[in-house]
Amino acid sequence: MRRREFMTLIGGAAVAGPIAARAQQESGLRRLGVLMGPPAGDPFGQTYAAALLQALGSAGWHEGGNLHVDWRWAGGDPALYQSYAAELVALSPDVIVANGSPAVAQLHRLTGSIPIVCALVIDPVGLGFADSLSHPGGNITGFTFINPEMIGKWTGLLKDAVPTLDRAALLYNPKINPWYAKFLQEISAAPHALAMEVVPTIIETIEDLQARIPALAGAAATGLIIGPESFMIRHVHEVAALAQANRLPGISVYRQFAPEGGLMSYGPDIADLFRHAAGYVDRILRGEKPADLPLQQPTKFEYVINLKVAKLLGLNLSPSLIATADEVIE
Repeated sequence: MRRREFMTLIGGAAVAGPIAARAQQESGLRRLGVLMGPPAGDPFGQTYAAALLQALGSAGWHEGGNLHVDWRWAGGDPALYQSYAAELVALSPDVIVANGSPAVAQLHRLTGSIPIVCALVIDPVGLGFADSLSHPGGNITGFTFINPEMIGKWTGLLKDAVPTLDRAALLYNPKINPWYAKFLQEISAAPHALAMEVVPTIIETIEDLQARIPALAGAAATGLIIGPESFMIRHVHEVAALAQANRLPGISVYRQFAPEGGLMSYGPDIADLFRHAAGYVDRILRGEKPADLPLQQPTKFEYVINLKVAKLLGLNLSPSLIATADEVIE
């Protein structure tokens, strides 16, 4: 293809996007982009997508009716976050729902005009996505996931379950989640809030998991923490299986860690956050600006205990601890 023909093609595509978007609005059809963190076949990811669609339907927006939804599932892959973010921006949707900090980071890099509703973003002000929680001031708003205080909750629950624990390894992948550096600094600045020492542990590949979890199990009085991490959610089954096989007590922000074979999970109700995200999508589609919609923190949390794993680990959990759980797997 000649250069002039190529530039004409690119220019035509750039013009076609906004024209198509205007035509959809005039016909009453609106377009929503969704960039999800889990892989497409993940059952929990499908549950979150269903919660989003159900809440949108309750607000009067129906996929295949007056709403066209473009779904992209990154599966925790940095390259897919980047390419899918570019694809969605090129489609010029009315709104994009971004699941997780890596998705928000890629979209923030590409557009300052398309409204973005976050579902599970970490430290949006510190990362430069918004001016403040109360008044974001740009094109990004939505719902955060956790804050550093959550680490105190995780270490406390681990200590209650296993009083002999002195430290916990926090698994994370800095290549996918560079914000973890600031997160860990805030944790280090408030050690009094922790029930045990937290040891940052870098995991970048499956091979790292397979090598380091057995090594952690060999260290006395050590537990495991799986925080908000797109690599970990992609491999939560492997993490839980390795933790169980190596008799390592662990807790995760992700609910699926417990039924997959981990000891406990404690974190925000993610489906509930997606339902709230749908409410923001509705408000933006009806004319409100993301700059004026406050970024909100989770208010609903879930605590799950796997008693089968507790017995496997030889733990005798107190009745009071068990009574606090929202779900007990027996």
